Amino acid sequence: MAVFRVERTTPLSPDVAWQRLTDWEAHAAHVPFTTLTVTTPPPTREGTTFVARTGLGPLGFDDVMHVVRWEPPDAAGAVAAGRCRLAKRGRVVAGWAEIEVGPGAGGCRVVWRGEVRPRGIPGVFRPVVARSARWLYGRVVDGLLGP
Repeated sequence: MAVFRVERTTPLSPDVAWQRLTDWEAHAAHVPFTTLTVTTPPPTREGTTFVARTGLGPLGFDDVMHVVRWEPPDAAGAVAAGRCRLAKRGRVVAGWAEIEVGPGAGGCRVVWRGEVRPRGIPGVFRPVVARSARWLYGRVVDGLLGP
């Protein structure tokens, strides 16, 4: 198990940041060699499932994710923070991720934290996995929140 945390501030409103961060298909543009398919009908809610396929040609793996918590922020500001929790249930990668979007100075604060458990990777490599996850998810967050 490798735990990671990514925190950012953005001038975007919490509602707009939430919309960008939970546009699941848009994540693939920021993860090398990955496509993403939502496998349940919209809108996103608890129970939504999507699959990130990472690989080249026939060689690759599926990262299956399920939305298990869905509490979007209110555009009018009635809900202080939006929260989403994903359960990762792939054969190669297991774990969870949580996205939190709330008001911050001049816009909003985003926190993305999670736990990644790549199957077959010994625990001695946990620090490397955690650093890699922090880099990858930081890249995704930066890309989704960017211009």
